Order: sequence, then structure tokens, then C-alpha cells
Amino acid sequence: MLSDGYSDVPAGKLAAVVTSLEMTVPPASRADPEQPGIVLQHVERPDVAWYRDLYSRIGTEWLWASRLVLPESTLAAILRHPDVEVYAVVKDGRGEGLLELDFREEGACELAFFGLTASAIGNGTGRWLMNRAIARAWSREGHSAIRRFWVHTCTLDSPQALGFYIRSGFTPVKRQIEIFDDPRLTGVLPLTAAPQVPVLKA
Repeated sequence: MLSDGYSDVPAGKLAAVVTSLEMTVPPASRADPEQPGIVLQHVERPDVAWYRDLYSRIGTEWLWASRLVLPESTLAAILRHPDVEVYAVVKDGRGEGLLELDFREEGACELAFFGLTASAIGNGTGRWLMNRAIARAWSREGHSAIRRFWVHTCTLDSPQALGFYIRSGFTPVKRQIEIFDDPRLTGVLPLTAAPQVPVLKA
């Protein structure tokens, strides 16, 4: 348990406040923005290289790195698990958004990854995608209904993320501190990634 006051973060590490949120009943439906030319594609048995490309184009700005350091076989096993669903927001034949739903925990669904590339932000696509994420999580065909839909976000994510999740019907339930290697110093991400977060080598 951390005591009140400042706590040093070791050199080469990053620290983030992680907030977990959940909904235990489906929320009231929200307006569905029109998205001409955009489709949501269920990607069965995703190719790891394809997935990592989309993941990086969305998450490098926010220092997403967890799926880049996993061995390819481990990541493939997750993505191709029958209780993990991967969807791409496709525009002009190219993935511009990622939705990953993880049903591996009995009675629950984790919104494991949710994001858009910079070019897809600002036109209501996030709301459109969340409407589909919520609908899919609570009405998965051929399976018993979930009792909990949950997600976590952190202070390294987009500043809009936490408020967006709350407006979508999620309620904050837990706060934690996460400390981890700066992926820019381990070579997983370029040193130029996320300039809003200083790189501290020592």
C-alpha cells in the first residue's frame, strides 16, 4: 500500500493510474451516428502482423505496448481463442479502429481493446463503435448472458477516454497504480512516441 505523498518511480519506468469500470446491466441505447463508408468487420483468426499494425497505428500515441512484447504464438493463441472476438472498423478497405471483446471469464466480458486511428476520430465513430460493443457484449449468440461488462483505462490514455466510458454507461469501481518499463527505452516503441510523456532514462 502506498503511503500519502510522493513516491519515486525508478529510472526507465512509467507509472499510471489505472481506473477499472463496469456495467452490470445494459445501458439505455444512445443515438447511433451515421457512418457512411464505414463497416465493422469481424476478423476471425486474425493474422498477428495485421493485428499488431492496427494496434500500433491506434496505440503508439498512448504508449500501448502490451501486445507488442508478447511472443507471436502467445498473442495468436489469445486472438484465436473461441471466446475472444476481434473486430476492425474498416474504411476504404483499411482498418481504422479496433474492438476486442474477451469472454474468457465466465459471466463476464472485458472490453480488452477499443480505439481508433487519428484519422477516424472526431466524426462520431467512437460512439458508433461503442454502441456495437455494448450490444455485442450483452447479446452474444449461443452463450449465456453475461453479468458484467468491464474495461480499464489509465492516465496515459487519451484524456477523453475515462469520460467517454462513463457517458457510455460504465461506472468506475477500482483505482490502481501500474508501474512498468517505458517501451520507448526497451525499443518496443520509438523514442518519438507519446511526446507528451517525458522520457526519463535516469
